[in-house]
Amino acid sequence: MSETLLPPPLTAPSHLAAHLKSQGYAVLDAASVCTLAGVDLAELHALDADWASLPPDLYLKDGGRYRRRRHACFVVDGDQVTRMPHRAHWQPLEYNALHGGMQRWFEPMSEATTARAAWMRLLGWLGAVTSGLKGAGNGAGAAAKPWFAEAHQFRIDTTDGIGRPTPEGAHRDGVDLVAVFLVAREGIKGGETRVFDADGPSGQRFTLTEPWSLLLLDDERVIHESTPIQPLAAAGHRDTLVVTLRARGFQEDGPAVDAGQVVD
Repeated sequence: MSETLLPPPLTAPSHLAAHLKSQGYAVLDAASVCTLAGVDLAELHALDADWASLPPDLYLKDGGRYRRRRHACFVVDGDQVTRMPHRAHWQPLEYNALHGGMQRWFEPMSEATTARAAWMRLLGWLGAVTSGLKGAGNGAGAAAKPWFAEAHQFRIDTTDGIGRPTPEGAHRDGVDLVAVFLVAREGIKGGETRVFDADGPSGQRFTLTEPWSLLLLDDERVIHESTPIQPLAAAGHRDTLVVTLRARGFQEDGPAVDAGQVVD
């Protein structure tokens, strides 16, 4: 049985900055992502194979087996993207009531993936978007901030009959910008994206279906979630790439990282 999907409210590339500032989120189709980031769609699809070999997420507190993932950290400083030594992913309970307050050591992303020129351009563009949204500095011509970026490759599948993209529910991530790329959607129903004002009643519902389309979120202003997925017939899955960018160092259970500690 087919389902009725609400189409995403797409933003024209020329209106991206204005929409992020006015409503706190924006959705881009794959062609717009490629135009703005300076990459070819074929270069992005060259990354797709990674999602077939993601290891299980061993930290799910609900006992599920539906999530696979890899993780990596970077510092984006203008055009320079530097991969940082592998580290645990940590969030405070304030932002993740289910899995916050614990160090989660996920398997690292492939070095072959993060060394690709398209990957570097994609992260450099996200850094520029964040600088445009949050302010590059004080005064005209001020240098852009370094952005501390965490990348997560997710596969949510229907191994247990149902998969939960956001088991923690509607949430913020405690960062400046969240980028959610839909990489693939195969044999499933559900997986609806929901974005709500953090301090108000208004919200938006839609379903991302196009590979390498993108949802951008001003994490300070909106909360977000994705509804559970179920198989249409045989087992299915939903693949995403989530990149968060933060100005004040990586979130960690201790002092913030200073930009001067970047390791080349």
